[in-house]
Amino acid sequence: MSERITLERTYKATLDDVWEMWTTKDGIESWWGPDGFAVEVHSIDLRVGGVLDYSMFAATPEMVKAMEQMKMPARSRHKMRYTEVTRHTRIAYQHAMDFVPGVAPYEIGHAVEFFAKGDEVRMVVAFEPMHDAIWTQRATAGWNMELDKLGKALAR
Repeated sequence: MSERITLERTYKATLDDVWEMWTTKDGIESWWGPDGFAVEVHSIDLRVGGVLDYSMFAATPEMVKAMEQMKMPARSRHKMRYTEVTRHTRIAYQHAMDFVPGVAPYEIGHAVEFFAKGDEVRMVVAFEPMHDAIWTQRATAGWNMELDKLGKALAR
């Protein structure tokens, strides 16, 4: 795990609120998924070795059509396995990449760190590249959209 993509955001929020967005069904469902997508959490077992089981789905007619054009399902099931959970500090997990047509399943490591300072929380998300540059760019763009959605959800 040499190369990693790192994204940072600072939110005007409490550490409790940001942590809840990452660790609860309602929190995750309020912001996960790039623009045009949404998620449904089936179960969450927030402990080392525990699994987050969720579905991501195209939530707009445009995204449904785009997924059809890429020959990908408009709804897919995903699992991530927690490798580290340190309350209010760090979450690390392995995310199964088993949804890319023609690509053998593999896992990508992710880590999220939380730093509270006054009335703000700085969050650092780091993840491994995907199997090629195009999919890595898509993942990075998706994360940027999701982190923007997280900021909007925290502001509500």
